[in-house]
Amino acid sequence: MNSALIPNLDLRQENVALPLKVENSSAASTLLSGPKHSLMILDNRELDRQCLAQCMAAHKTDLLILAFGTVEEWKQKRDEYPPLSAILLNIGGKKIDDPAVSEQISSLSSEFGTIPVIVLADSDDFTQIVRALEFGAKGYIPASVSVSVCMELIALSVAGGVFVPASTLFAMRHLLESSNSIARPLAGIFTDRQAEVVEALRRGKANKIIAYELNLRESTVKVHVRNIMKKVKATNRTEVVFKINDLFKESITAPEKSRDRADAIGRSTVASHH
Repeated sequence: MNSALIPNLDLRQENVALPLKVENSSAASTLLSGPKHSLMILDNRELDRQCLAQCMAAHKTDLLILAFGTVEEWKQKRDEYPPLSAILLNIGGKKIDDPAVSEQISSLSSEFGTIPVIVLADSDDFTQIVRALEFGAKGYIPASVSVSVCMELIALSVAGGVFVPASTLFAMRHLLESSNSIARPLAGIFTDRQAEVVEALRRGKANKIIAYELNLRESTVKVHVRNIMKKVKATNRTEVVFKINDLFKESITAPEKSRDRADAIGRSTVASHH
């Protein structure tokens, strides 16, 4: 069975496509009273796609659930089904960076335009999720969710929303906090222009290069360097870099210590409830 139409075991046949073996009648008329749109599950593992389609068909949905190994298989019978509302690409344990996977996401997103392509995967890795969205996916569902939640998330994508796991938002917040913790000490001590010069000094750039990159006169850069040296009480450029690097270490370490203390308090609080 290469494509499919998954019979609904609880006999709620309005949500599944029946075997199209109707004499003297077209497939279109057979499905006329059923769902007006369909969801295509793409998965080259036959057992996996059939099981998933059967589980989804058991939930109340306005979509006809179709399961195919390739888009080409669907195209051969596309006239027999209602228009697509969404495509669920089940990649299992594969990585988004796998050329075959990334190419498939890009190709589907490009070919089907406004029809959302949603990735279903075993991983909820932040990097993988971001990559999937970059390649054109309109949602990323980890396999850790229930079937009912999966159906709700698909409905969200069909309505125009984009879903990513909460873990992705937490990872993004962590990155933003880390970035802000690095920029914060400079903002409190130097002007914006001095902070740019400090960053260039930390990278070992010469005054002439700094002047070129910041569109300044070299003499102006020298003035900034002297003012920076006064602020950190340094006698030369090397000492400036040394002291600034120490400042960065302290600013990064302090938030980490605070988080460690918070985690410890959290663990003790949880333990006390048990």
